[in-house]
Order: sequence, then C-alpha cells, then structure tokens
Amino acid sequence: MVEKFIGTWKMTTSENFDDYMKAIGVGFTTRQVGNRTKPNLIVTVDDQGIVCMKSQSAFKTTEIKFKLNEPFDETTADDRKTRTVVTLENGKLVQKQCWDGKETNIEREITDGKMVAKCIIGEVVAVRTYVKEA
Repeated sequence: MVEKFIGTWKMTTSENFDDYMKAIGVGFTTRQVGNRTKPNLIVTVDDQGIVCMKSQSAFKTTEIKFKLNEPFDETTADDRKTRTVVTLENGKLVQKQCWDGKETNIEREITDGKMVAKCIIGEVVAVRTYVKEA
C-alpha cells in the first residue's frame, strides 16, 4: 500500500509549521530557516520492502530508511535523536517519533493527487501539502 506514496513530491504550502516547530523544541534560528524552506520529498521502496524517504532542500538533505512497523533510530532535520516507527493506518503513512518523553506524529496521506502531511504534537497541528513531480 505504500506504492501510492512513491515518487518525488514538491512542497506547495505549509501552514502553522512555526508553531509546530516551537512545540517540538526547535530554536528560533532553525525555525526561521525551516519556515523559508520548501523541500522536495522523494519516496522509494526497494525489492526488500525497505522504504526510503529523502527530504531535499537547499538548506539540508535528510534521509531515513525503514521497514514498516519496525522501530529505528532517527536523527531529524532539527537534530533530535528519536526512536521512530512508521506504520500504514487506513491508507495513511504514519511516522511516530519519540524522544525525551515527547511524541509527535507525522501523518501523510494522498488526497486528490496531492500528498498532505499533518505534523501533530499535542494540540498543535501543521499541514504541509505536496504535489507529485515525477
């Protein structure tokens, strides 16, 4: 089911991302850069079922590789060290990150040919929308 996420996705909009970054503990300077950055997200899957999600921008490129439902260690773009697990729930790709007693979910789903990523921590929700490029 992860196949529908495969491709290169270009960010078109980002709503409430500054509040989300504040809620997860990102400092002022990094937030300023994060708010100006519109990364591409490249999703691939190899023949072993390993999913690769690469976020590329002029500022920074990060990449995670994982199998669904298997926890792994992640270093995020803002340098948090998290224990992460990615699952497929009701057609959504859900990335759950845990660190220092905190937890955030990034829920990605395909709606009307666009990928909508909801970044959620507590009551704070940011919505980032991507269109498929290739």
